Amino acid sequence: MSTRTAGSALNVVVLGPPGAGKGTQAERLAKRYKLPKISTGDILREAVQAGTHLGRIARATMEAGNLVSDDVMIGIVEERLKREDARRGFVLDGFPRTVVQATDLDRMIDGRGPLVVLDIVVPEEQLVRRLASRRICSTCGADAPGAGQGTCQKCGGPLVTRPDDNESVVRERLKVYQRQTKPLVDYYSARSTFRAIDGDKPPDVVTASVESAVASATDLGSQAL
Repeated sequence: MSTRTAGSALNVVVLGPPGAGKGTQAERLAKRYKLPKISTGDILREAVQAGTHLGRIARATMEAGNLVSDDVMIGIVEERLKREDARRGFVLDGFPRTVVQATDLDRMIDGRGPLVVLDIVVPEEQLVRRLASRRICSTCGADAPGAGQGTCQKCGGPLVTRPDDNESVVRERLKVYQRQTKPLVDYYSARSTFRAIDGDKPPDVVTASVESAVASATDLGSQAL
């Protein structure tokens, strides 16, 4: 993988298990470099609401209680990456999840600059503690910062504990994540633009590590785009 040259895009994938804080870090990184943060959950909901061809397929799949296929997710992400705001790059949160998706992402961005892959690593016990205290908004679904007491900062809705954040369910989710993601980490880890980030730190410390990792993986240095 080559380093970033003047005029090329900054393309970033943020990996990490549930509770690692990848959504927060992806959002901060996107804001830092003025890039779109592309969450697969968001664009999937957007495609469904817009009634696109792929969105209709995704809706039918989810209503049947099944997981959206690689082909559909790849198509939805590819459509999103073709938008003008992603021309200078993007920060992807939640994609790719499989080696098949990763291979297609390489195809999508061929010629658009390097792909920086950040893997946020947190010990399992810490993830369990974090997830057990996590709160989400019962109205808009946004994650609450910290322990999340009170009301949602985005819409003012009441905060609740996610039903799948009890310890036994959390541990099973983490096992599934590790099983599914190990091949993906193996796929990326030999690249010069892959960085493992210690996520078992305060958010601001992790943010500094993320920005340093991006700078070392490219020729950005300390300047924003």
